[in-house]
Order: sequence, then C-alpha cells, then structure tokens
Amino acid sequence: MQKPKFYDPESTQHKGLWDLAQEDLLTVRDLLRFGVSRFNEAKLFFGHGSQNAYDEAVYLLLHTLHLPLDQLDPWLDARLPEAERNLVLSIFKRRVKERLPAAYLTNEAWLGDYTFYVDKRVIVPRSFIAELLREDMAPWVEEPEKVTSVLDLCTGSGCLAILAALTFPNAQVEAVDLSQDALDVARRNISDYRLDGRIKLIESDMNEALKGRKYDIIISNPPYVTAESMGALPDEYRHEPMMALASGEDGLDHVRVILDNAPKHLNEHGILVVEVGYNREGVEATFPDVPFIWPETSAGDGVVFLLNKADLK
Repeated sequence: MQKPKFYDPESTQHKGLWDLAQEDLLTVRDLLRFGVSRFNEAKLFFGHGSQNAYDEAVYLLLHTLHLPLDQLDPWLDARLPEAERNLVLSIFKRRVKERLPAAYLTNEAWLGDYTFYVDKRVIVPRSFIAELLREDMAPWVEEPEKVTSVLDLCTGSGCLAILAALTFPNAQVEAVDLSQDALDVARRNISDYRLDGRIKLIESDMNEALKGRKYDIIISNPPYVTAESMGALPDEYRHEPMMALASGEDGLDHVRVILDNAPKHLNEHGILVVEVGYNREGVEATFPDVPFIWPETSAGDGVVFLLNKADLK
C-alpha cells in the first residue's frame, strides 16, 4: 500500500506561508490559530497526551513561552516580541515537519498532576495504571502503608515506579528494564523526585535478574502492540523505541512471561497489575482459565488486568 503523502512545510507551496507568519502574526491568539490550522492541514496524529490539534497547539505554545499550562485566556491578546514568535513557530514547524510527539519537543510528559522528563530513549508515558495508583489501588489494597515492596517491570522512564513509591510510602520499589538508555532516563526522573533511596533500578530482561526476590505488588506496562498494528503505526509512534512497543504476533509475548513468572515473585497475598492496551478479548482467549479482574479506568474496563497470587497457577 502506498504511503500517504503528508503536508510538507518546506514545500514551495507552504514555505512562504511560514515565512510570512513570522512577520504577520503578532499575538498569542494569532499564533494559536495558525498552529491549529497547520496541524489540521498536516493531518497530524495525536495520542501522546493531547487528543486534537487545538489542545496540542495550546500546550506547545504555553510551554514554549514559559506560561502556566492551565492558563490561556489572560495571554491571548498579548503581543509577542519577534524572538518569542520565532520560538513558537519553530516548535510548531518541527511538530509538522518531523512529526515528533509533543513530549519529545518539550522533553516533558504528564501523568495526571505529575510531570516526567522524556526523550527518544523511552516511550512517552501514557499508562492507565497511573489512575489506579492515584486511587491507592483501592479496593484491592486496603492499607497502602502496609505495602513494603513493589516491582515495576518494563519501567521505561520510571514514571510508574515513582508513582508507586509516592502511593506506598513505606515500600521499597525495584524498577526493571532491558534498555540501559531507558534506565538512564528513569534515573534522572527518580533523582528529580528525590526517591533515589527508595527506588532501585535493575537492568534485566524481564525477570531474569530477579531470582529469589518477592514483592507485595508487581505492576507492569509492558510492550503489547501486535505485529499487525506495528505495521500500521502513525509516524509519531515510529519515533519511539520499537522494543518498548512490539510484543510478537498477538501482542502478548511479554504478558506470557509475566504470568509465568509472577507466582514465584509475589508474596502470599500479593497482587499483579498489568496493562495490555485494548486487548482484553485476546488476553481472555489466550488464558481462558485465568480469573482476570478488569478495573475500570478512563479508557474503560479492558486495558488493565489485576490478579491475586491465589488466582495464578
């Protein structure tokens, strides 16, 4: 199938438009309108924090101008000096030309109220497990203060390990990833949150380096993209590490490893929490005898499963 031709801001047709924008657009409102128009015209794909061209343009504009991300209206009619206009237009143009996720342009990603450093060494954080952690993993964890050990498998940027440490104040957290690059990013985020003493980073291919270790809670947002979906990924996703996305033909290669190993790494009353995208049907078909619990998230009840140790064979 022939790849669709994307809008190119460097084409003769559009180059003059961007050049004129540097002279003709004066206010925040002007730049915002221009950005939304260009994003829509380029048919950008959104899915790394923003869901549409307007929200993405607002975020990039406010971030670039060092303005509060939750305030737009007070600044809409502010006239900007040329240097600031050029900065905003430059980041808009990179978003269109390079089709980079906004998080890689700002080196910033958000999970709820928490922000994390990211770059192309890690996928952009977007885990629904974060929502369960914000609720103290209730009702499955009755007393968060009694949780003393947590494992985060496939930690990537370390965001879930950090949220786990904040949720369970008496827990030591171990965060595992095969990628040394990812662990370097996680180390930076852990240091930013001053959790160096409570989160230990481990380079390991899944459970290989965890012999003898047991935990009260294991969480994982592993690779889960199917082979078919990998072939159809939008350009924005192709900037992310492929090893953090692909998981075999059915997207469940990592889930198989997790389920095989979880029983020997969970304490007696431990729980396992795993994100699987929108693949509930595939998970239940592949493991028909496992009594999965599917907590409700903002994406519905088919993206994260939970299991008690007693239900793992």
